[in-house]
This record gives sequence, C-alpha cells and structure tokens, in this order.
Amino acid sequence: MTGAARKSVLGEVREVTLAIELIELGARLQLLESETSLSRERLTKLYKEIKGESPPKGMLPFSTDWFMTWQPNIHSSLFYNIYLFMLREARCDSIQAMVKGYRLYLENVERDNDEAVLTLTRAWTLVRFFDSGLVTMAPCTRCGGKFVMHAHDPHHGYVCGLCAPPSRAGKTRKAAVTA
Repeated sequence: MTGAARKSVLGEVREVTLAIELIELGARLQLLESETSLSRERLTKLYKEIKGESPPKGMLPFSTDWFMTWQPNIHSSLFYNIYLFMLREARCDSIQAMVKGYRLYLENVERDNDEAVLTLTRAWTLVRFFDSGLVTMAPCTRCGGKFVMHAHDPHHGYVCGLCAPPSRAGKTRKAAVTA
C-alpha cells in the first residue's frame, strides 16, 4: 500500500468518525456536508444507520435575532465562550472546538438540571455568524461576562440578561408545572 493510498483511507476514516460524532450530537445534513468531504448520499446512509430515520429536511436557522432573545442569548454566550477557550487554549481546530465546546455546554446545562436550548446546528450557525461578522461579543457592565450581540448594536453600557432578566423570565408553563 502506498503512502497516498494509506493517507486517503485514514482521511476517510477521520471524516466518517467526525460525521458519526456530529450525527450523534444532532447535526443536520447541511452541517455534515459543510464540515466533511463525504457525499450527500453517504452522509444520508450514515445518518439513517445511526438515527434509524432519514435526516430532517428544511432550511437551517438563518437569523441572528434568535440568539439575541433572553434564554437563547445566555446559552449561546455560554457555548461561544467555551468554543473560544477550545480554540485559543486547547488549540483545537474550528470543528473540534465546536464539538468539544458543545459537549461541555451540554455538560454544564445538565449539571444545572436545565434543558439545552442550543442545538448543535444552531451552535454551528452561531460560529458562522461570528465568522461573517454579523455578531460579536460584548462585556456586561455589571458582571463582566461576555455575551453575544449584533455586531453593529451599541455596546456601551450593555447589561446582560443574567444581571437584568426580563420580567417574564423563567415563567413558562413548564416552570409553573415543575413548581
């Protein structure tokens, strides 16, 4: 076996392993196509084998506004701060930082007996929004934490949703039933 043939087999194994990991975390087909070099047909077969059903159809989320609402903003900010840590301190490449960052996000949410608001696909979309300059991070003037914001919104005097939650925060039907 030549070095090139071996390298391509190992490369394919890495791609399939990444695709499996992403599918297990809930990745949509568009994310898989973007982050791996595997064919759509192969990814669809892999998805069906792992999930036991066809991949969901439909468009991916495309608006930055979802990330600005109270609870999604807190979860998105938590994820993106972990993602940045993985990039800078753990020296991961972008996709590995996203996977590891998302796993840590899920661990933090589960540890607090909360539900994950952010899906892997939304986390991936958020990273794309940062890459394209549509969103940025802004520090809260009260707690100093960094939170997701529209890139062109004023950041001076920003107070996060944790320090100043909206009046209806946490008052969902589910919270009422749990109480």
